[in-house]
Amino acid sequence: MKRRMLGKTGMEVSEISLGTWQVGGVWGSDFDDANADTIINTAIDNGVNFIDTADVYSDGLSEKAVGRVVRSRPEKVYVATKCGRKINPHVSEGYTPAVLRTYVEDSLSRTGLDRLDLVQLHCPPTDVYYRPEIFGLFDDLKKEGKIANLGVSVEKVEEAVKAMEFANVTTVQIIFNMFRQRPTELFFDLIRKHNVGVIVRVPLASGLLTGKFTKTTEFGAADHRNFNRDGKAFDKGETFAGIPYELGVDAVEELKEILPSDTSLAALALRWVLMFDEVSTVIPGASRPEQITANCDAAKLPALTQAQMQAIRELYEAKIKKYVHQLW
Repeated sequence: MKRRMLGKTGMEVSEISLGTWQVGGVWGSDFDDANADTIINTAIDNGVNFIDTADVYSDGLSEKAVGRVVRSRPEKVYVATKCGRKINPHVSEGYTPAVLRTYVEDSLSRTGLDRLDLVQLHCPPTDVYYRPEIFGLFDDLKKEGKIANLGVSVEKVEEAVKAMEFANVTTVQIIFNMFRQRPTELFFDLIRKHNVGVIVRVPLASGLLTGKFTKTTEFGAADHRNFNRDGKAFDKGETFAGIPYELGVDAVEELKEILPSDTSLAALALRWVLMFDEVSTVIPGASRPEQITANCDAAKLPALTQAQMQAIRELYEAKIKKYVHQLW
């Protein structure tokens, strides 16, 4: 597994890492500790040394699983978590240094780790990025040895731009995939300027870019791909990258004409993300261990050709851009 530098953190992380939103099973299912442990161990066995979790994933069970496995392994595995989404209602006024401190300390307790390698604000309301006291808290936590680095997980490019004004922001986690290409513009320019690491989430557009879905595919009642297509529960950009599902299925069929048919579309979608040097790591999720192996193998694929990259860009410009580009 190749590694890339995660901005100014000093951490060299695997190109393909692990996101643990659904690590205990498919979205909406009961959490399976044994399955989670198997998935995380399989990731580490395949060279993954960076794992992303959050305090709200399966109500803390994901953090517990990550900490349990990482503590049992001899390798150095970096653990990143996120905080803030527990605030209800999820408004700027709910974000206070005292509340966030409690969340970080709770994450430390659940993981059983002495220090968290990276703590990220978890897609806070835009107003939070204009509050220096929130970012100052994490300097205090770093001095206390509870965290090593601060990052942000954002919905919008504009939020990332504002966050990078704070010198202690070392990473930005953002949605970036073949159907969400706006980060290649101003965002990439600024992360180079500020030496900020880029963690790519939703690289497969909630599974749409696996190429396995049809217009009649059904998702469970508790699966966000069922209930959040219009953003009823959280930002709709987190579900199928924010594009209309049926349009996405049609666009995927066009991608299949552009890309080689002897390689899985999911692997090619991950390889597309890694074509950009600005990306530090990409964090696809997995609900089964075999998905880990397939994801990691994507990093071994040859580079996409210039013609393929151009064709993907043209498809985005013609069919997708008007639905997503200015929203996020």
